[in-house]
Amino acid sequence: MSADIESVSAEAVAARTAELSATLAGLLARIDAGCVAAGRDPNSVRLLPVTKFFPASDVAILYRLGRRDFGESREQEATAKVAAVRDEELSGIRWHMIGRLQRNKARVVARWAHTVHSIDSERLATALDAGARDALDAGDRTDPVRVLLQVSLDDDPARGGVPAADLAPLAERVAAAPGLRLSGLMAIPPLGAESDAAFARLATLHTLLLADHPEATDLSAGMSGDLESAIEHGSTVVRVGTALMGGRPITSA
Repeated sequence: MSADIESVSAEAVAARTAELSATLAGLLARIDAGCVAAGRDPNSVRLLPVTKFFPASDVAILYRLGRRDFGESREQEATAKVAAVRDEELSGIRWHMIGRLQRNKARVVARWAHTVHSIDSERLATALDAGARDALDAGDRTDPVRVLLQVSLDDDPARGGVPAADLAPLAERVAAAPGLRLSGLMAIPPLGAESDAAFARLATLHTLLLADHPEATDLSAGMSGDLESAIEHGSTVVRVGTALMGGRPITSA
């Protein structure tokens, strides 16, 4: 048993389980209501719990509550958490890298990531492809890494994301990579932007992508504060941290 999970008392686990069970139920109800309001099947939208800054013991609790997908944004923290949960033999977990990925971290992430949501350049795609092929050859993974292209909705390179004008060639590069599988788009609304307008633009870009890559059906959009708007505009994956997990633990500062 990993030290991180083993060190949590039974009383603390019970209290945290009750807390997460309640927030999870409320969040799933929000997603269902958002789907109904948008005239969509609730099964067409998946919840991705964002567990960055939270301990592996929380992942274990959410696993027991039926969750199998988990989002992380920092390679070092995620790699340690993946190892801790693996020690618990919690099978079937799908880890998602949702944060900005540095090229020098791509090889490590390729060993454990089911999906990477933040590919925004051909150089990064090339690095991840090389890492994924090495992991496949070594038997560390059995399938290519699923890739979502992070598209910039304001063309600000400081916030990450490929400019819309460069999206098509990047999609072609990823689709041709043997270690990768093009699966869709991800975006974060610009700071201060009106969410409906941002998600409407994202939906248009996704429609254009699907015309050339019909397999790229995932649309990762929407977080704690704007998931209903994202669902209205076609999101298939909502990435939720605070509304599920609560405030960031003091120990993560």
